[in-house]
Amino acid sequence: MKRILAATLVLALVLPAAAASPTDDVRHTRLANGFTVIVRRSDVAPVVALSLVVRMGTRWETPETAGISNFVDAVMVKGTTRRSGAELAEAVAGFGGRLSASGDADYSEIRAAALSRFWRELLGLTAELALEPKLAPEEVDREREFVLSRVQRRRDSAASRAFDEFYALVYGAHPYALPTLGTQTSLARIDAAAVRARYRAFYRPDRMVLAVSGQVPVDDVVAEAQRLFGGMPSDSSAALDVAHPAPTPPSSRRRVIEQAAQQTQILVGGLAPALDDPDYAAVKVLSTVLGGGMAGRLFSELRDKRALAYTATSYYEPVKEPGVLVLYLGTAPATAGQAEQALLAEIERIKRETVPPAELARAKRYLLGRYAMDRRTSERLAWYLAFYDVEGVGGQYPERYRAAVDAVSAADVQRVAMKYLATPVTVVLGPRASR
Repeated sequence: MKRILAATLVLALVLPAAAASPTDDVRHTRLANGFTVIVRRSDVAPVVALSLVVRMGTRWETPETAGISNFVDAVMVKGTTRRSGAELAEAVAGFGGRLSASGDADYSEIRAAALSRFWRELLGLTAELALEPKLAPEEVDREREFVLSRVQRRRDSAASRAFDEFYALVYGAHPYALPTLGTQTSLARIDAAAVRARYRAFYRPDRMVLAVSGQVPVDDVVAEAQRLFGGMPSDSSAALDVAHPAPTPPSSRRRVIEQAAQQTQILVGGLAPALDDPDYAAVKVLSTVLGGGMAGRLFSELRDKRALAYTATSYYEPVKEPGVLVLYLGTAPATAGQAEQALLAEIERIKRETVPPAELARAKRYLLGRYAMDRRTSERLAWYLAFYDVEGVGGQYPERYRAAVDAVSAADVQRVAMKYLATPVTVVLGPRASR
C-alpha cells in the first residue's frame, strides 16, 4: 500500500526472560510493561539499524481524523524537551548516520542507522525522541501548512491521485480507504491538543516493537533498552483495537476521472487476502505472473510487444486486514482505450488458462529473489523483524512464506485469479482526449 509518512528516528528496550528465536542470531524479548525488543546481530558491516514500529496508522483513523498518525510523527521530529529538531539531526549526522520516518495503514515507523560503534548514542537519541517529544503548538501549525501542500501535490500528481481514488473505490467505508497524509478537511481539525492526545494514546509500550539489526553486542543492547524504556508505564485501560467489518467486495465498477496529464493512468483489480490468509502466497505469485518485472505478462505483452503502455506492473502489499491487488498501466491518452481492453483480456486469459510450468517457475524465482534481495541490509532486516511482530505473524514467517510460495501450483494461480479478479474494479484517470 505504501502511501507515505514523514521523518525521524528509532527505539529500543528489554530484559525479562528473553524468548529465543528459531534463528540463533536473533533474540526476541518482551518487557514486563509490554514493550517488545528484537535484536539481530550481524557482522557483515560495522553498521547498526533501528526500527521502532508503533501500532498507530490509518487502520485506527476515521474520515474526521485521517492523517493524524502521520502528523504526530512529523511533529515529533521537530524536537524534544531537550533539543531542537536541528540539534537531533546534527547529533545523528555526527554518528555517520541518518534518521527518517515512514508508515502505512497498519503502523507508524521511526527508523535510524549509524556506525555500529555509536549504537548506544543512537539508542539514547531514539529514547529521547520517543519518550520526550516537545509537540510544540507552533510546530503543529507549521507542519499543517506543509502537509496541506503535500496533499495538494499528491492530488495534482496523476499517478498518486489515481491510486488514492482506486483505494477509496475498492475499500469503501473501511479505514484503508483513507489517504495516509489525510485530507484538507481532516487536517484542519488537527491542533496541538489532538496531536498530544494521539501521541499519549498510541505511544504505549504494549503497542511498540523495536528491532535492532547490525554489528552490536546483543546482551548490552538488551540491557540498555531495559534501562531506557523499562520504566514506561503500561496502560491497558484504553481499548484501541477494534475489529473492522471486512470491506464489501465491490461489484465490477469503472470510474473515469478527468485530469490534465501527459499520460492516462489505468488501474484494475480488487480486494485480496490479508498477510496471514492461506491464499496470500498464491495471490503474490498471481501478481508476479502478471506484473512481476520485465518478464511479467503486462510488461512483455502490453509494453514490449504491443507498445500500449509506458509503465506496466502490479502491486500487492501485505496488510493486517484485506489487501488490494492492483494491475497498473501508464499509457498514452490516444491508446488508453486499447490498453484498457488489452489489460482486461490478460485478466480473462489468466482466469481461463493455467500458467505454463516454465512461466510459473520463473515467477516464483523472481518473487523469492526480490524478497531475498530486499532483506539483505540491516535497515530492511530491522523493519521486517518489527513488521512481522506487529502484524502478529511471528519471526518464522519468512520460512513459512517461502515454503508457501514454493508450494503454489498453476491450479492455485488460476483459482485465486477467478476468486479475487472475478469482478475487477477499474479506475481510469487522464485527460479528456483519452476517452
